[in-house]
Amino acid sequence: MASGSSTASGIEPPWAAVGNGHAEGSPSFAVTAVRDTGGMDTDIEDETSDPRMWKKSGWIACVIKNENDEGWAVSMTRMGDAEPVLVSPWTMGRDKVNPKPLDHSGFATLLKGAKDVLRRHEDALRARLHRSITCTSETGQRLSAALDIQLDEDDPHAILSIVDEQTGEVMRRGRASAAFKLSETTVRRFLRTGDA
Repeated sequence: MASGSSTASGIEPPWAAVGNGHAEGSPSFAVTAVRDTGGMDTDIEDETSDPRMWKKSGWIACVIKNENDEGWAVSMTRMGDAEPVLVSPWTMGRDKVNPKPLDHSGFATLLKGAKDVLRRHEDALRARLHRSITCTSETGQRLSAALDIQLDEDDPHAILSIVDEQTGEVMRRGRASAAFKLSETTVRRFLRTGDA
């Protein structure tokens, strides 16, 4: 063997020229690392787990300096939204200067809190846009009246529906003002005249 890179047959393997610089006339090549995703089409950039910022499950948790205090805060923002859904105080680390790093359990807790905030806002909006009462007609029928406000900037209005509770029959349905006051008197008038 003439050199340490040749084999017992005296023929140099193709990889022998790599590492010591390229021998004259030897082909050069580049090695590209390939990550097997098991056939799944995943984007590594979608998830980040830095100590101060996590991106996961369509949400971004970011530890920020608290402007009102000397401590730290964390914001939870849905990806694509301009404003955070939740901003909460964040714990100091052991050195009492830097923030505690984000971790799986912290992110999970923040995610649950942000989703709860969204759910409460949706429930409040639904309650503001839908009102209903049960009353009796002038003839003694039990009626269920529902007022559904339509979110329309150009033409704000509501849909008023009156249903006979016993039969489920729609007695009257029509357009009403978004500021319509739902009461037994207004329901009877709407049932009688169709004016809301």
